[in-house]
Amino acid sequence: MAKKKAAKKKTAKKKVSKKKIKKKTVKKKAVKKKVKKTAKKKVKKAAKKKIKKAAAKKKTAKKKTGKKTKRKPNPAFMKAMNISPELAMIVGSKPLPRTEVTKKLWAYIKKNGLQDKVNKRNINADANLLVVFGGKKTVSMFEMTKLVNKHLS
Repeated sequence: MAKKKAAKKKTAKKKVSKKKIKKKTVKKKAVKKKVKKTAKKKVKKAAKKKIKKAAAKKKTAKKKTGKKTKRKPNPAFMKAMNISPELAMIVGSKPLPRTEVTKKLWAYIKKNGLQDKVNKRNINADANLLVVFGGKKTVSMFEMTKLVNKHLS
């Protein structure tokens, strides 16, 4: 009988120890997961810091040089064009680049209030513009440039 009791105690101890081992392994796994998560977070934070530092370096590099790259205008737009007598009544008779012609034309339109009040994209022609627009009383902005190009050579 004593042997049976001793054997029962050993099996009971084995069961208890197996339970303890299972608990310990579960705890170890949970700890490993936490460590992995924190490691991932640290890596992400480090990556973010590197990105911020790189951006800061770029900003300081721009400040040090102080030069901004300015777009160079297309030489074709800057070429002085001859103006027809009809268009010369509005922008002047001396040769101008297309960009300047457009600026002066818009200045004339705004000065005389020729932009349509309801639809701002339309221009209502007065006596001088009527000749340039080919007899059309109302012209859209986009159509206006097309019609004005006919008066440039």
